[in-house]
Amino acid sequence: MRSSKSRSRNKSNRNRSGSVGNVVNRVFDSSGPEGKVRGTPQQIIEKYNQLARDAQLGNDRIAAENFQQHAEHYLRLLGAAQKEQDARREQQERENRDRQAEKDRERAQRQERESNAPKSDPADAPQPDIADKSAPDGDAGLVETPESQPPEKPKRPRKPRRKPDAAESEGPKPSETAE
Repeated sequence: MRSSKSRSRNKSNRNRSGSVGNVVNRVFDSSGPEGKVRGTPQQIIEKYNQLARDAQLGNDRIAAENFQQHAEHYLRLLGAAQKEQDARREQQERENRDRQAEKDRERAQRQERESNAPKSDPADAPQPDIADKSAPDGDAGLVETPESQPPEKPKRPRKPRRKPDAAESEGPKPSETAE
């Protein structure tokens, strides 16, 4: 069984194996020769360049070189992150152009189909004849609708049928017919 310390160490290292993430805006803690420098890569680069200039003015070539190396490290880190962002942006733009080109092709095909399809004008379609109201039967060729018919009389509810007794269903008994 693993100890909790090894588990937490592995957990924190998991994120580093993936993509770098948004390094451009990420805040770093840099432990340089003069102490900690905190900020985004661009801010850290500017700070180390300023420290290098100050060291050169103080005739400390070794400290100046050390600060320049720290600045160069963050400059490389920033450059790699910006290249990755540019590549991602170009990929997205390429995908967007491809999608737009596909939509344009589909729109052109749809317009071509619509222009090649025979145009149907409702005025060109056969029209129904006008009803002749002077027909001899008075029908005038109209269809009867429920509204045109006279209202029906309400029906009385039926009485439920009574089931006949077994004696009645067999017919008259011989003793009853003899009388």
